[in-house]
Amino acid sequence: MDSFDLVVIGGGPAGEKGAAQAAYFGKKVAIIEKEPYFGGACVNTGTLPSKTLRESAIFFSGLKAREIYHVDWKIKDGVTVQDLMHRKDEIQRVQREQIDRNIARHKIERVAGAAVFEDAHTLRVSEINGGQDASPYSQPSIPARMAGSPRERGGRAIRGDVILIATGSRPHRPDNIAFDDTHIYDSDTILQLDAIPKSLTVIGGGVIGCEYACLFAALGAHVTLVDGRDRLLPFLDGDVANGLSESMKQRLHIDIVFNAKVKSVGRDPARGVVTTLEDGRSIASDKLLFAAGRSGVTHELGLDKLGIRADSRGQLAVNEHFQTTVPHIYAAGDVIGFPALASTSMEQGRVAMCHAFDLKYKDRVSPVLPYGIYTIPEVSCAGLSEEEAGKKGRAPVTGRVAFSNNPRGQIAGTDGFLKLIFDRDSRKLLGVHILGENAAEVVHVGVSCLMFQGTVDFFIASVFNYPTLCDAYKYAAYDALGRWNA
Repeated sequence: MDSFDLVVIGGGPAGEKGAAQAAYFGKKVAIIEKEPYFGGACVNTGTLPSKTLRESAIFFSGLKAREIYHVDWKIKDGVTVQDLMHRKDEIQRVQREQIDRNIARHKIERVAGAAVFEDAHTLRVSEINGGQDASPYSQPSIPARMAGSPRERGGRAIRGDVILIATGSRPHRPDNIAFDDTHIYDSDTILQLDAIPKSLTVIGGGVIGCEYACLFAALGAHVTLVDGRDRLLPFLDGDVANGLSESMKQRLHIDIVFNAKVKSVGRDPARGVVTTLEDGRSIASDKLLFAAGRSGVTHELGLDKLGIRADSRGQLAVNEHFQTTVPHIYAAGDVIGFPALASTSMEQGRVAMCHAFDLKYKDRVSPVLPYGIYTIPEVSCAGLSEEEAGKKGRAPVTGRVAFSNNPRGQIAGTDGFLKLIFDRDSRKLLGVHILGENAAEVVHVGVSCLMFQGTVDFFIASVFNYPTLCDAYKYAAYDALGRWNA
């Protein structure tokens, strides 16, 4: 049996960075991955492929050209999703190479296979892909040792002093929806569409549902978004959530159906995919995307024998150090649930391993986490919303600037706004919320201020390049000052 200081299950963002953190400090590390490539959903099925398609959708649909220059471009009939993802394969290739180089540089052993716990320290790895690592980018200087080599009955046994579960998540698939139907998709399979649909129903108004609804609407599909709540993305500041809804309706002509519960989904030869709601209404479309949540990939790990229980969505509970109920078994990334972002998953993996090996390096994930939502337009935020500030007993003062009043926003045709929330008594920044293109970039100025507990005076004193979207920070601060004693 091979023994390691750390065994990581899963080669996505949390697993890779957690493994590299431990290996950097001299620990002997192995990563078990059952998929052909490292990178998880981030690189292979979700984040990067979908963002590539988003950029293609904005460019090839001429969305900005129509809005700024009134030039009407049209997507050609018969264009497929793959036609629009001309850069996807190259981006994935480069990212996979970078991950493989990082694994090799840290002398981390790759193990291809599916892992199951035999006991609290031992994993049995079953052979997949004929026992071969499918990655074409493995570094020959550090050969991978494949599952089943050395051979043992039932696969290779691996022992870890510490084990990190970073198996990620998969799309939630309720039993009453026939995902084997070629017209019904989840968020992992939607990019396999053979053509841009003329109409699409999206079930779920969360991050993934909103992103794909905007993307396909930009490509010319008539999109209907169905959600059981009374507003999109309830964790967002109310002004931003409402602004996004209005933009999706007015700019992209998306029909949004709130407070709607789905009774059934079926096929009708004449109407296509028919979604029947509990109130009797029905929605017909060429294709359907079910995007109502994801489930942690834990059911195949054999956790029950260790006393570790996953919840109904397969997610694991952890403490502030990312320990499960078995102290030497940690979990990080999507498998522990919200916020399930690549950026936070990476940090969770690093922090977990610093705690596991008592490394005096990182002791917590930053309390200020930026969220980037790649709708059209983008949304990004950090800190408290106005509603949260009020619930916490703070006296919020808000400042807001529309990008239509910002010179760079006018040049680029950017709609939306930047909103800052301050504490009336201390003058400290409590939250930053942005709706508009490049929001996920612009937010980092506010994140830095939040990290160092800066006040409204930080923005008043700062000098920003002109013209830039970031210059809106100064004028949002001025707007807040005007409201301070109102």
